[in-house]
Amino acid sequence: MALKDITLGQYFPGTTILHRLDPRAKLLLTVLYIVALFLAKNALGYALLAAALVAAILISKVGFKAVFRGMKPVFFIVIFTAILNLLYTAGAGEPLLSFWIFRIYWEGVRSAIFMVLRIMLLISCTFLLTYTTSPILLTDALENLMGPLKKIKVPVHELAMMMSIALRFIPTLIEETDKIMSAQKARGASFDSGNLIQRARALVPLLVPLFISAFRRADELAVAMECRCYHGGEGRTRMRQLKYAGADYTALVIGFTLCGGVAALNLLGVF
Repeated sequence: MALKDITLGQYFPGTTILHRLDPRAKLLLTVLYIVALFLAKNALGYALLAAALVAAILISKVGFKAVFRGMKPVFFIVIFTAILNLLYTAGAGEPLLSFWIFRIYWEGVRSAIFMVLRIMLLISCTFLLTYTTSPILLTDALENLMGPLKKIKVPVHELAMMMSIALRFIPTLIEETDKIMSAQKARGASFDSGNLIQRARALVPLLVPLFISAFRRADELAVAMECRCYHGGEGRTRMRQLKYAGADYTALVIGFTLCGGVAALNLLGVF
């Protein structure tokens, strides 16, 4: 796995319908999709959610390649989770396979498949949100949706700003890490040889300059914000005012319909 495969936080500019949707609507749609994922209990429900995600990717024109490349870093977690569900899910009747202390039942196979689908669809939908929404719009949307919390003295603007900055600097730090690794390799360092402990020790010369670079970037950002008289959300105006349009309402209706459809399939007991 190369560091360039980590695409979380990247934004792909575009003019598609998905790019033009209000960022608040996209956040709500993502939440609805995640809720529907956890409601899904059968194959038809997951097929419906997968079809919806495929349609969204096609509309966004981001491309399946970018989504799959971003999922490479979590493949190990997905496989490990599938194995745990396969081996430790008990079932009724005779096991499909039995070896040593493990027994594999049909229920375990079903649970493993559904868990893999759930994780992959969940990660893909969150990637699609960041791919089609700029960090600034994402910050404004988060602040707007969390606006009611201001009444109980929650620093909504500061929280939204911190989340957006953290998301924004993921690609920057990954690029910085890649540069430091290339520089270390040019000096004879090896990050791929040896056992697990030796590889972990080889990362120490990488972490120190990375932390120094991250702190330097944070200090430069703080100075730049102070020079522009930034003082939090109080009295702050925005160049772009967020307004819902007809497409946003249509997308939200589709999101609620999808969520309700998955719940209805559970009630009907469809496989």
